[in-house]
Amino acid sequence: MAMREILNGSAMISLLAVVLAIIIGGILIAVTDENVQATAGYFFSRPGDMIAAIWNSVSGAYVSLFQGSIYNFRRPGFANGIRPLMDTLTFATPLIVAGLGVALGFRAGLFNIGGRGQMLFGASAAGWVAFSFAGLPFPLHLIFAVVAGVIAGALWSGLAGLLKATTGANEVITTIMLNYVAYYFVYWMLSTQGLLQLPGSNNPKSPGMLPSAVLPPLFGQQYSLHWGFIIAILVTFFAWWLLNRSRLGFQFKAVGLNPDAARVAGINVPRMIVYVMLFSGAFVGLAGVFQVLGTVTTGFSAGIDAGIGFDAITVALLGRSKPWGVFAAAVLFGAFKAGGFAMQASQGISVDIVLVVQSVIVLLIAAPPLVRAVFRLPKPNLLSPLKSNKTQGKKAVVTK
Repeated sequence: MAMREILNGSAMISLLAVVLAIIIGGILIAVTDENVQATAGYFFSRPGDMIAAIWNSVSGAYVSLFQGSIYNFRRPGFANGIRPLMDTLTFATPLIVAGLGVALGFRAGLFNIGGRGQMLFGASAAGWVAFSFAGLPFPLHLIFAVVAGVIAGALWSGLAGLLKATTGANEVITTIMLNYVAYYFVYWMLSTQGLLQLPGSNNPKSPGMLPSAVLPPLFGQQYSLHWGFIIAILVTFFAWWLLNRSRLGFQFKAVGLNPDAARVAGINVPRMIVYVMLFSGAFVGLAGVFQVLGTVTTGFSAGIDAGIGFDAITVALLGRSKPWGVFAAAVLFGAFKAGGFAMQASQGISVDIVLVVQSVIVLLIAAPPLVRAVFRLPKPNLLSPLKSNKTQGKKAVVTK
């Protein structure tokens, strides 16, 4: 019984989905490799050549992926070899908090698809504070910039929550439309002198961030990882506490499970919807803050979100909307992103293969029966709790 529960657990399904996606990615790498295609022409006369070509292609690709995302054994010294891991964690940092924002909405039954707009407003607010207030000292300036970005993301997401709570407007539609509004509004501000545009420039780009508002590097200037990663860990702890230890988090989950029952229990459902979207937007806005204060400190454009707002949806799904699951999923996707560039540079394999792997992961996460069928896992026994209760009842009767 315990083994059945482990094999059918959400964590195991997610892990096997990743494994299966990597296998499918290996097949695509082999099929698109020129050497494999050349040896396929004389496979029946010399099958060993094709097998060797497949092995070299797939193993070379995934070794490059590992060396580009975890540790590069070809670089001299541990400090140089560990640099890819620092890049992975840097890519993962905004994904962690953005994924937590989306996951929080999922747990409350809300689909926050407006990560791009919330990131743009969070980045714009943080960036404006970061390059405007030259007289503020280092810690104070950085804190003000972070708080401004978090508030901006929360308010932009809260607008969709308010529409949902007061008019019943579908949050999927409103958040998607608010993405377009945010993008073109931020683009206009970046193209207008006196707002966000770099003075004296015709390009839609902001000035560089002042050093007093930049997130300092975590392990020195030789690495890209900054203190935003520590903040992301703290935010993950907070999200876990909010959902599992606080009264507010209990109300969030109650609304997500059954709004009607929550209303009967005395929970103000419209208020909870607004609160959830405020928290969700605050987390996603923090991802925008990390982009402008930790990654792109020389100035940002309207593409500062870098697709993170949409990748956060995938991360939340893979993490099963659980804080530490989201954290692990974000690190995995950060590894895919960091290692994908190394795979392309060393093996000539398109980064699009990595995107295919990510897409297949989402597909398999959405279809657990397919994963169970491929790995021949036992079907979940939905009646086991009922049977155990009946058994306990019979034992109680016999005891009496």
